[in-house]
Amino acid sequence: MLNQIVLMGRLTRDPELRHTQSGTPVASFSIAVERDFASRESGEKQTDFIDIVAWRNTAEFVSKYFFRGKMAVVSGRLQIRDWTDKDGGKRKSAEVVADNIYFGDSKKANDGLSAPSGGNYSGNNTPIIESDFTELDDDGELPF
Repeated sequence: MLNQIVLMGRLTRDPELRHTQSGTPVASFSIAVERDFASRESGEKQTDFIDIVAWRNTAEFVSKYFFRGKMAVVSGRLQIRDWTDKDGGKRKSAEVVADNIYFGDSKKANDGLSAPSGGNYSGNNTPIIESDFTELDDDGELPF
């Protein structure tokens, strides 16, 4: 059986980081994902709001470097959870349990956004050392 999902969208709220009783970090947030097609009636694209849950290092990573409005690429699995509401009614919720979360914006696209304190990290939680890169002139010539 296969349960794999990949989504790209903007965070609708800042991630909420909590810890279980045993101290395991868990972050929850949601992303807005635009559908590829437009409605026949209105001609506008529909947007789905999808709940995401991240655990352990992924939870700490997303809570530190992502914020409302930031584009994220999330890969993980779809999970359907049964629960009981305050009136005793049986309910179901669908959420994505994230295995990996990647930055979906380029650095230039983020120039107008203010991020929480921190550095530049790749999607796999590895720091990017800016001195490792050389700025290229846009003259169409390659540096080698």
